[in-house]
Amino acid sequence: MTNTDVLRAWYSEVWENGNTEAIENFFAPDTMAEGLIPEMQVGADDFRDLVMAFRHVLGDIKVELPKILEHENWVSAILHVRTFRADNGAPLEVTGQVMARFRDGKMVEAYNQFDFISLFEQLGQFPQDTLPVCMTGQQLDWA
Repeated sequence: MTNTDVLRAWYSEVWENGNTEAIENFFAPDTMAEGLIPEMQVGADDFRDLVMAFRHVLGDIKVELPKILEHENWVSAILHVRTFRADNGAPLEVTGQVMARFRDGKMVEAYNQFDFISLFEQLGQFPQDTLPVCMTGQQLDWA
């Protein structure tokens, strides 16, 4: 199994199937992922909570990896996530990126970028056009 196969299996088993018990199959014990939550590293236990939180507000999750680069023990991929709102069934599409280093078939480093602004706009938690409004220097007005 290549490192690319392991990364694909990670998204399939943990994120799509919601099998948080499988996290240890993909993460070395001391692995910390960066980038998902600003200024916070996420370990295996944190991923359990994160996956469950997402699955609470989202429907079935489908993760596609349309672009993948593998070099030695590193894999980098573009993510395309398709799902829907759990409350009303409205479809959602979000993109992200991951770069992970592997050793002995498990991730030992992971760096993530995910378009949370778009996700929270689609969930109705941020106003539409949040990013363009913020780029004008205006502040978001929470009604």
